Amino acid sequence: QVQLVESGGGLVQTGGSLRLSCAMSRRTNQAMGWFRQAPGKEREFVAAITGTGGTTVYADSVKGRFTISRDNAKNSVYLQMNSLKPEDTAVYYCASRLPGTPTMNPRTYDYWGQGTQVTVSS
Repeated sequence: QVQLVESGGGLVQTGGSLRLSCAMSRRTNQAMGWFRQAPGKEREFVAAITGTGGTTVYADSVKGRFTISRDNAKNSVYLQMNSLKPEDTAVYYCASRLPGTPTMNPRTYDYWGQGTQVTVSS
């Protein structure tokens, strides 16, 4: 198993930026994903990256604004969030799946962090 801890959330104004980090308990080549969930809503795919970091996938709603990256030597995955909008407000979760290939389906991920709150104000 791998334990995941997110950090970097906070309150930011519309148009601002945040960088989320996901610290992994051990070095891994598992695929990693970022998901978000607003109150009363289903968990939504945001971005994912292959175990080697060679391929990334983004939801249409964040494409061009968010960037996912990883540094396996540092046991870390990142989500750079630019041009933030109020509709980006949610709890953001880091997740991993045992295969090295990513998916957009949260049901295929095996391990989850506790989440970090991102709030974007007008």
